[in-house]
Amino acid sequence: MKPANLLKTSLLGISACAALLLATYQDAAAHCDTLDGPVVQDARKAIQAREVTPVLKWVKAKDEKAVRAAFQKALASGAKNREAAETAFFGTLVKIHRAGEGAPYTGLKPAGAVEPAVAEADKALASGSADALVKLISDDVAAGIRKRYEHAAAAYTHKDESVAQGREFVEAYVEFTHYVERLHQLAAGKGAHAEHAEQGESKKQPKHHKQTNHSGH
Repeated sequence: MKPANLLKTSLLGISACAALLLATYQDAAAHCDTLDGPVVQDARKAIQAREVTPVLKWVKAKDEKAVRAAFQKALASGAKNREAAETAFFGTLVKIHRAGEGAPYTGLKPAGAVEPAVAEADKALASGSADALVKLISDDVAAGIRKRYEHAAAAYTHKDESVAQGREFVEAYVEFTHYVERLHQLAAGKGAHAEHAEQGESKKQPKHHKQTNHSGH
């Protein structure tokens, strides 16, 4: 393969990985948008107890004032408008929470609008065991790898018989290798959440002055 084509393929691969990782982060964060998600669950408890503290962990310190104001507004509503006022509070809280994560807010989602893996993750925390979650993810990952491997392996045996068959192999190869690469990055803690945290930490680090190179090179 020519260097230019190799570079182009590599860049496309990197772009695809980045796009998937970003989508993974956004999908995971979107769990907080649902009416049965952990943010709204804590908001319901806060309203029932008439105590805002349970929801403050979901927002940055700088946003506490806005959350407290929205909470008091919900508590002050009359019985006739209580449901609408509480829903408005949920929306405000979730919007502020997602803004703190650097994620967009597109409105509250209905209960049940959660990916199976995320729902299982919540169950794992509630039950004290991750066994069912591990099995769910492991089974899906194994099936995904085998499916792409078998496709690439079948095409591999005919890759040099014609240009068309060679291109079929390359397409299957790219899908297979990019898939396992993304999985490994996530498993190794190099997914979007980890990158987001690292970026936040890097902003906190003091800037060092660039050292002058006196070697003359």
